[in-house]
Amino acid sequence: MFRSVVLALLVASASAFVAPQLPRSTRAAAPTITMNSVQDMPGIQAPIGFFDPVGYSTTVSPEAMLWFRAAELKHSRVAMLAFVGWCVNGLGWHFPGQLSSSVKFEELAGLAPRDAWAACPEEGKLQIIGFIGVLETVTELIKPHYTKAGKEPYPPMIKPRKGYFNPAILEGAELLTAQNKELANGRLAMIGMMGFSAATIWKGSVPILP
Repeated sequence: MFRSVVLALLVASASAFVAPQLPRSTRAAAPTITMNSVQDMPGIQAPIGFFDPVGYSTTVSPEAMLWFRAAELKHSRVAMLAFVGWCVNGLGWHFPGQLSSSVKFEELAGLAPRDAWAACPEEGKLQIIGFIGVLETVTELIKPHYTKAGKEPYPPMIKPRKGYFNPAILEGAELLTAQNKELANGRLAMIGMMGFSAATIWKGSVPILP
């Protein structure tokens, strides 16, 4: 039962990650997206700069490039949360009390992340996966859709603010700096999570990790 529900949720949320394509009869009439070239998008920073050695960005539509950017942002944000969670779990920090009638938070904190997930009750896993599905659905329903929004707003429709309690939106050079920082941190977090995962699956694959 659990596997069937998980599969259904994954299929539903996976539809949000299908690169946009228009029917053949409507492609010619589709509105032109107002955006500069991919080399003008945030995320091109020293020391690497613009990185597309095989010229892939020149073979896709502007809609697809915005879809790729939104996917990168989503994965970056998930990786940053996962990296922090992995470190917290590895340090043995945990909430007090019970996760369920049979599982204590303390018991999960003593396990490796994959083992901690396996030890979670099935109801808890469903809640987590369901919450992710809700977030994906909400993101995809925001109008204009990020694949149609052009260079503004920054997909997926979340603009950085000047401060937690400051409603003013960043603009110009400040906005670009904030976007570059988020992408840089997110890319590093994705690399870090790949390292953590490799270290737990293949012992000795990451020498600096015990």
